Amino acid sequence: MIPKVFKEVIDLGDGRTISIETGKLAKQAHGSVVVQSGKCMLLCTVVSNYKQSDVDFLPLTVDYREKFAAAGRYPGGFFKREARPSDGEVLTMRLVDRVLRPLFPSDYHAETQVMIQLMSHDDDVMPDAMAGLAASAAIQLSDFPFECAISEARVGRVNGEFIINPTRAQLEASDIDMMIGASADSVMMVEGEMDEISEEEMAEAIKFAHEAIKEQCAAQVRLAEAVGKKPVREYEPERTDEDLAKKIHDMAYDKVYAIAKAGSAKHERSDAFDAIKEEIKATFSEEELEDYGGMVSKYYYKAEKDAIRDLTLNEGLRLDGRKTDEIRPIWCEIDYLPSTHGSALFTRGETQALATVTLGTSREANQIDMPSYEGEERFYLHYNFPPFSTGEARPIRGTSRREVGHGNLAQRALKGMVPDECPYTVRVVSEVLESNGSSSMATVCAGTMALMDAGVQLKKPVSGIAMGLISDTDSGNYAVLSDILGDEDHLGDMDFKVTGTADGITACQMDIKVKGLSYEILVNALKQARDGRLHILDKLVETIAEPNSDVKAHAPKMVTRVIPNEFIGALIGPGGKVIQELQKETKTTIVINEDPDTEEGIVEILGTDQEGIDAVLAKIDSILFKPSVGNSYLVKVIKMLDFGAVVEYEDAPGNEVLLHVSELAWERTENVSDVVNMGDVFEVKYFGVDPKTRKEKVSRKALLEKPEGFKARPPRDNNRDNRSGGRDNRGSRDNRGSRDNRGRDDRKPRENKKED
Repeated sequence: MIPKVFKEVIDLGDGRTISIETGKLAKQAHGSVVVQSGKCMLLCTVVSNYKQSDVDFLPLTVDYREKFAAAGRYPGGFFKREARPSDGEVLTMRLVDRVLRPLFPSDYHAETQVMIQLMSHDDDVMPDAMAGLAASAAIQLSDFPFECAISEARVGRVNGEFIINPTRAQLEASDIDMMIGASADSVMMVEGEMDEISEEEMAEAIKFAHEAIKEQCAAQVRLAEAVGKKPVREYEPERTDEDLAKKIHDMAYDKVYAIAKAGSAKHERSDAFDAIKEEIKATFSEEELEDYGGMVSKYYYKAEKDAIRDLTLNEGLRLDGRKTDEIRPIWCEIDYLPSTHGSALFTRGETQALATVTLGTSREANQIDMPSYEGEERFYLHYNFPPFSTGEARPIRGTSRREVGHGNLAQRALKGMVPDECPYTVRVVSEVLESNGSSSMATVCAGTMALMDAGVQLKKPVSGIAMGLISDTDSGNYAVLSDILGDEDHLGDMDFKVTGTADGITACQMDIKVKGLSYEILVNALKQARDGRLHILDKLVETIAEPNSDVKAHAPKMVTRVIPNEFIGALIGPGGKVIQELQKETKTTIVINEDPDTEEGIVEILGTDQEGIDAVLAKIDSILFKPSVGNSYLVKVIKMLDFGAVVEYEDAPGNEVLLHVSELAWERTENVSDVVNMGDVFEVKYFGVDPKTRKEKVSRKALLEKPEGFKARPPRDNNRDNRSGGRDNRGSRDNRGSRDNRGRDDRKPRENKKED
C-alpha cells in the first residue's frame, strides 16, 4: 500500500524553496522527515526511550552524517566505508544540539537520539543550514515533551544584501557567514565569522535570519497539524518538595552571598561552597539523605545560583570581586619555546593557553574530504583541553566535540587576518594549561601573538573575550559581565564569545538562555564586549606590536616561483630523479603544483638554509634559460669529444650545448684539445637552431678576428650534373629493369656446390 505523504513548502523568496515531507520513510521512528532543497535531501529521525535513565541530565545524542553515496562518491582511504565523523559533521552536530537541548524539560532524562543524514547532495545547497530545521520538524511529529518548534538558518551578505542559506559560491563572496538558531519568539544560538563588521551590523544580520526562521517554524506547526499532533507522552518527573527547597534556600543563601562577595580565588571559593553544602547535609539524618539526598544537592545549587546572581544584580559585584566590566589581570610572553617556529603564552586570571605555530608547504595543507565539500585549508588551528587544566583526572578518549568546536571558533577568528599572499601552510596548536573561563578566547589571543612571533604578516592583531548576561525579567534589571569565569558561564542567561580587531568583529559564538532577549540589550552587550576586547588587544600589542619581519633562523624559509607548464617535466626529471637529487643536495623541500587556471607550475621551495634555496632557484633559472639568437654568452667546457666540446652556460648551470669542432677556430682544427681544454671558460655566439642538423648552434670563432690572409675552403659542390658518371647521369631506378620485369628464364640456375 502506498503510504500517505504529508508535505509543507517554505518559500525562501528568491525562487528557491525548502520542502518538509513525512509519511514515506522510517515510519518506525518516533518522528521522521525528509527535508529537501534543490537536489539536496536530508533524512532526520528521532527516537526517545519511554523509560527514564538513571542519570540527572538529558542523555541527548545529536548525530549528523554525510553519506558519500549522496554525492556519487566513494569514501577515501583503503576502508571503503564511512567511519568516524569529520570535523565538519561534528560542528553541525554541536550547532543542532545547542538549540535543541534547552527545550526539553529539565527533569526529562530518557535516552534520546536525533539522527540526521545527507542522502542526496546538491553543489548549490549547503546541507548543514537545514539540519536544525530537519531535527525540529521530526520532533514536532513525535510525542516528546518539547517546548516549541525551532529552526536554524545561515545568513550571508553579498554587496550589502543579506541572503538566507546562500550557496557556497555566494558565501565565498560574502563578508558574513553566520548560523542562527531560534524559535518563533526568541533567538537562542548564534555562531559565525565576519569580515570586521560592527555590532549593529551583526544585530541586523541576526534579525534578518530570525524573520526567515519564523516562517520555517510556522511550516513545522502546519505539518504537525496536518499529520495529527500526538499527545505529549507521560513520564515520571523528578521528585519535588517546595518546603525542602525553601528550607535549604534559607540555610544557604546568606552564607553563599557572603562568600561570593568576598572575592576569593576559584579553588578557595569552591572549597567554601562545598563546606556550606556539607554543613547543610549534616543537618539531615542518614535515612533522610538516603531518601532525598539528591534533592538536597539540587536545591542547594539553586540557592547558590540565586545568591550569586543577586549579588551581581544588586551590588554589581562578582565571584572574584571584580566589577561587571572589569577584565582579569593579563600577562603575556612570546618566543617561549626555543624550537618551534613561533610560540606565545597568554594568561588571563586563572586561564592560560600556550600556542605554537608550524610553517610548511602546500603538502601540509589540511585536506577536507566530505560529500558536501572537497578542498583544503592552508591555515588551520587545533585546540587541546587536557583534564589537568581544571585540576581534574578523567579518562582521555581522543579529541572531544568540545575541542573541535572551540578550535574551529578560534580558527575562524584568525584566518581572515592571514594574508592571501602568505606562502606557507600554517598550523596553530593551542594547549590549554589552565582554565577558568573562556580558554577558546585565550587561544585566539595566544594564537595572534604566536603568529606574529613566527613572522606571519597578519593584517591586524585579533583578540577575543567571553561575555555573560544576568537578567531579571520581572524588574527588567540586567548586568552584562565582561571576561566571565567558569562558574558565571553556568549561572547566566547568556554567554557569548566575540573576537575581532580594533576595527570590527571577526567571529562570534552565542548561547542565549533567556526568552525574548531584546536587540537593545544584545547590542549593548556587544558594545561592552568591544571595550573589553580592545583592552585585551592593548595587552597583546604591548607584548608584540607587529609581526616579526622574517621567520626565525631555525624556521623554514619559503620561496615561490612560477614556471611555464612545459618546464615542469624537466624540473621533476624521469621518475622524479632531478627533483629528488636536488632536494637531497640542497636540503630543501620542493613542491610543484599546477595552476588549473593559467596552466603554470607553482614551485614552492622550503628550507632553513638560504644557500640551498638559492641553489634550487639557480637550477630553475637554468632550466628556464633560453639564449637569444645573435647574443654572446659565457660558457665552460664540461666534456671533450672527437667532434667538438660540450659547453655549459655559466648563467645557467646544467644547460648544455655542443660546440662543433668546425666552430672552434678559423683555422682547420684536427684535435679539439689543440684549441680548448676541460674547464676553459670563454664566450660563444648563439645562432639558434641549425636548419641542417636541427640542433642548437654556437660558435667560438664567430667572436674571433679572422686571421689575415685567411682563405675559407670552398664549399662542397653538390651540383654534379656536368660530371661524367655523376649520380644524375646514371639511369634512374625506374629505367633499370625492375625485379618484376626480369623473366624467370633469364636467371641462371644456382650451382649446387654441396659435395656429397
